[in-house]
Amino acid sequence: MVNIVLVEPEIPQNTGNIARTCAATRSRLHLVRPLGFDISERAVRRAGLDYWDMVDITVYQGLDEFLQRHGAEDLWLATTKAPKSYHEAAYRDGCWLVFGKETAGLPEFFRERYRDKCVRIPMRSDARSLNLSNSVAVLCYEALRQQGFPELTGTGSMANPSL
Repeated sequence: MVNIVLVEPEIPQNTGNIARTCAATRSRLHLVRPLGFDISERAVRRAGLDYWDMVDITVYQGLDEFLQRHGAEDLWLATTKAPKSYHEAAYRDGCWLVFGKETAGLPEFFRERYRDKCVRIPMRSDARSLNLSNSVAVLCYEALRQQGFPELTGTGSMANPSL
C-alpha cells in the first residue's frame, strides 16, 4: 500500500487524476490544506468523479498537523531539487510519497529537513517539471512495483473501460 500526500494542491483536475490513480492502485490520498478547490460531495458529484468513493481520503489543516499525526517514518519527498533519482529509493509497504503544489513545489524548510528523503524524476535539464498527476503516477507505480503490486490484478483497461 502507498500513501500519496499532496501539500496545498491548486489545480482540481490534477487532484482528480491523482484520485483516479489512487482508486486504481488502492493507494490512500492525503490532502494538506489550503486546497485550491472545493472537495465537497456536491462539487465532486458535479465534476463527475465517479471513482471518488473508491478513494480513502484524509484532509489535514496544514503540514504541521500531517507531521504530528504521522511523523516522518518512510517519507519520500518528490522534488526537482533532489540529489537522487526516484528509482534509488526503497519504498516499503505503507510508504508516504509527498508532492508539493503545482506552482511552487514543497516548502524549502520541509525539503531541507528531510534532504536525504528527497527524490526526483530524471528529465532533460531545460524542462521545468512533469505535470503533478504524472509525477504521482510514476512514483506510485515504482513503489508498488518494488512491493510486487500487492492486490492488483492488472485486468483494467488503460483507455476506454467499455472496450
